[in-house]
Amino acid sequence: MKITLTVNGTAHDLDVEPRRLLADVLRDDLGLTGTHLGCEHGICGACSVLMDGQAVRACLVLAVQCDGRSIRTVEGLAGPDGEPHPLQRAFSAEHALQCGFCTPGFLMVAAGALDADPDLADKPDAIEGVVGSNICRCTGYEPIRRAIARAAREKRETTA
Repeated sequence: MKITLTVNGTAHDLDVEPRRLLADVLRDDLGLTGTHLGCEHGICGACSVLMDGQAVRACLVLAVQCDGRSIRTVEGLAGPDGEPHPLQRAFSAEHALQCGFCTPGFLMVAAGALDADPDLADKPDAIEGVVGSNICRCTGYEPIRRAIARAAREKRETTA
C-alpha cells in the first residue's frame, strides 16, 4: 500500500504492507534506529514517537494508519543547526540516562508534553504522569523527573 509519511519534516513516499508497524518502517525502511523496540506490547514506551504532536507507541501503530501524518522521532529533536533540544541537554546535565535504551522514548513523550504545556515545570503531577508512562530499569526515575522540569524551565525562559 502506498503511503506518505512526513518524518522529522521530510516527506517519504513508501510502499508498505498493511500489517507493518510504524516502528519497523521507521527503523528498517528509513534507518531511524533511535526508535527502540523493547516489549513490543506498548508497555515500556521505548518506541514512543510523536504523531501530529501526540505521543504514540510506534510498536502498536500500523504504518498505513499514519498516511499523511507528521511523525517526529528522537532524531528530529535537535534544532536545524544541530543544537540539542532542551530535553537532550537536561537529560545529560541531570544524568537521566544510564544504559540509554529507554531514553529516546522518554525524550519523545516529554517533548510532546512540553509542547502541549509550557508550564510543565510547575506541575509535578503532570511530570509524574509523563515519567510513569514509560519504563526505565536503570535510573530510578528521579533524574528523569528533574531533567523534564529543567528542560521545561529552560524552554519557558527562552520563549519568554
